[in-house]
Amino acid sequence: MSTDPAATLSSHQRHFVRLAQYNTWFNGRLFECASTLDDAERKRDRGAFFGSIHDTLDHILLCDRSWLGRVRRSSMPFPSLADASLVEDLSDLRAGITQDWDELRAARAETDAVMERFVDELTPALLESDLAYRNSKGLPFSSPLWHVVAHVFNHGTHHRGQVTTLLVQAGVDPGPTDFVITALMPFPGAD
Repeated sequence: MSTDPAATLSSHQRHFVRLAQYNTWFNGRLFECASTLDDAERKRDRGAFFGSIHDTLDHILLCDRSWLGRVRRSSMPFPSLADASLVEDLSDLRAGITQDWDELRAARAETDAVMERFVDELTPALLESDLAYRNSKGLPFSSPLWHVVAHVFNHGTHHRGQVTTLLVQAGVDPGPTDFVITALMPFPGAD
């Protein structure tokens, strides 16, 4: 019999724990790479969905905090979200969190830590529960929580891929970032 606590987790739970670790690692790597550029280069409009490297990273943070805010407003019990800095109402996907690089980097690290604690609190019953929420246009939706959590990680990966391209175009190579490659890496704090 295994004494490893991870051995008792469902495959969904283990998957989300690993995605949260990957999310933290990938965000840290991109912020480290982007920090080699000056502020003007990070904020230069490069034709991406959200223009610049800075604004794309800011958008990812805004959406992560918005989705976690939707979960916090539900009746689901997540102590990790109780005192977290989250976005309660999102009506503009371009609103952003901050234009200050150091604040953005600190807010990203803080939110990544919250996301790791949040996925540690997921249970099979919670993952199968429906989350009722309103989108940024105020339209009502309901989705199983597992679907929402998968979307949050997928959305971040989608936009981090854009940031990776923008960094390479700016002359900064972030190196390999695929989940399948890094899935074998021991992330800091990983079991």
